[in-house]
Amino acid sequence: MQALRSQYKRVGVIGYCYGGWSSFRLGSKSYDPPLVDCISTAHPTWLTKEEIDDIGVPVQILAPEFDPAFPLEMKAYANSVIPTKGVQYDYQFFPEVEHGFATRGNPNDEKEKRAMVRGKNAQVAWMREWLHG
Repeated sequence: MQALRSQYKRVGVIGYCYGGWSSFRLGSKSYDPPLVDCISTAHPTWLTKEEIDDIGVPVQILAPEFDPAFPLEMKAYANSVIPTKGVQYDYQFFPEVEHGFATRGNPNDEKEKRAMVRGKNAQVAWMREWLHG
């Protein structure tokens, strides 16, 4: 990331599943200067309270209704802690879909297709705002 950072003015990260965990690590406030300017994650896996506590850049989370890898307790924790961190925060809830919807949704199922399209559009808009805004 330091090599990318040295070549580009703005850097954003989108992470799905395990990539959600790593995007939070890259967005840590412990890096000075920051490694990335913003992060977006859909259905993060392995995310810990400590990683949520340490976020230092604008963060977007796309959270499905059914997700054992990002359970209600962690969703509630993220929603109570991130707004106190002084960073922009966008939490989007995706009802009736499960973990993996953004990358493995069934395009033949209307609700899953709608969630995939909505998720993609949300992440594109987030990156446009923080990388080009």
